[in-house]
Amino acid sequence: MKHVRGFTILACAAFVLGLASSPVLAKHPDKSKQSTEYPDTTREAPKLDLTSPKDQKQLQEGLEAVNKGDMTTAESTLQGVLDSSKSKYAQATALRGLALIKYRGGDYKGAIALLQKALANGVLPNDDYFGVEYTLAVAQQADGQYQASLDTLKKWRAEGKKETAESYAVESNDLYRLEKYPEAITAVKKAQSLTDKPDPQWNQILMASYAASGQGDQLVQVAQQNLAAHPDDPKAMETAIQALQQAQKYPEAIKLMEGARAKGQLSGEANYVLLASLYYNQALSSDDPKPMANKAVATIQDGLGKGIMKPSAENEVLLGKAEYVAGDMQAARQAFDKALPLATDGEPALQIANLELSNGKYSQAKAMINTAISKGVKQMGNAYLVLAESERGLHNKAAQIAALKKAAQQPESAAHAKELLKKLGAS
Repeated sequence: MKHVRGFTILACAAFVLGLASSPVLAKHPDKSKQSTEYPDTTREAPKLDLTSPKDQKQLQEGLEAVNKGDMTTAESTLQGVLDSSKSKYAQATALRGLALIKYRGGDYKGAIALLQKALANGVLPNDDYFGVEYTLAVAQQADGQYQASLDTLKKWRAEGKKETAESYAVESNDLYRLEKYPEAITAVKKAQSLTDKPDPQWNQILMASYAASGQGDQLVQVAQQNLAAHPDDPKAMETAIQALQQAQKYPEAIKLMEGARAKGQLSGEANYVLLASLYYNQALSSDDPKPMANKAVATIQDGLGKGIMKPSAENEVLLGKAEYVAGDMQAARQAFDKALPLATDGEPALQIANLELSNGKYSQAKAMINTAISKGVKQMGNAYLVLAESERGLHNKAAQIAALKKAAQQPESAAHAKELLKKLGAS
């Protein structure tokens, strides 16, 4: 499944069974409390068969224990009803309570199985039946069964003849997880149209779907609207900045972050790293990269000096790359050297290899790039290109070709490597 950096998608529906604390005996029907939540359903409501005062008392005690959080008492009491009662209604209601216990304990599969048994029981009144069916969709989503959740939700909507904002929000989450981004966007908008108080979290699904489907302008628009509605909300500010970054609108993102810094709202290592990264990325896309690169350097040094940023491998690599773009090769090398013993991967070694290569020191570059490859880097294809260039400088044609063939197997370097192999007559 594709994940979009910067956007966290959570479950968008609570697991609510609507457990009644006082089950009604079948011989004392209360017409004033008959189902009204699904008035248009064609499902014929079954007759209740709860006739035992003992069963009613046990159910009430079990459900009250669930609501109070006394799961030990609740489980033993409801399991007792399930094992001994002849009432199918009592059994189904006990199954619902036991399902909630499983869910709260993180046993989603156990909850799903119990809910399915409660539905198959066939004696639940319409409100209870459709409530359990809806809850099943939520439990399936929590268990990562997104297609099953979607299918259950559509069945609930078709049988119950009911539409709610929350149900479309759940649907949008399923669709997002299934990477059906246009459909997820449509579902979120439907959810928002059905209520005058949409859950702010739904915008997270909307923005993540826009980001994943490459709709940067729409992503930014929603994020900025959210920020305008909540100007003092740090989360809204963070989301807007992430959206602008995702859309590669670095100047706008920098402006927002600098505004937050001026107000004293910029705190924490992650924000300093983000601001420095924005300056660095803007430098790479500028005709004159030095001013933006220097601002990236200044931001990192400010963060390190204040103790907000830690001297980690990642931060030192970012500093070194910014120094390199700013034209200070000595400072860049110092930063990469600091990162080298701190790193668990080969990223610092890759940067040092590039520096050695640019200085024509092919043996040193080869040694360092082999270190990088052995430790692992994010883009292995580019590492093999560096190795190939080092071998070329050392006049090792066979080794150069071998490195290029490995680079040709990586997506980020395939085209360039194949072109070089063709020129060498080794394609």
